[in-house]
Amino acid sequence: MADSAKKGKEKKSWFAGLKTEFGKIVWADNKTLAKETTAVVAVMAVMGILISLIDSVVLQLVNLLIK
Repeated sequence: MADSAKKGKEKKSWFAGLKTEFGKIVWADNKTLAKETTAVVAVMAVMGILISLIDSVVLQLVNLLIK
C-alpha cells in the first residue's frame, strides 16, 4: 500500500521536474534557426554531390577492371 502511494508521488515529482527542465531550455530565435537550417541543407547538398561523384568514379574504375 505504501509502495503505490510512493510511486504516485514519484510520478508527480518526475512530471514536475520535467516541467522545470523544459522551463530552462533556451530556444533559438528565428534568425539563428534560419541560418543554421540553411547551413545544414547546404552541407548536406555538398556532401550528396561529393558522394555521388566518388560513387561514379569508383563505378567507372570497377567497370574498367571488369572489362
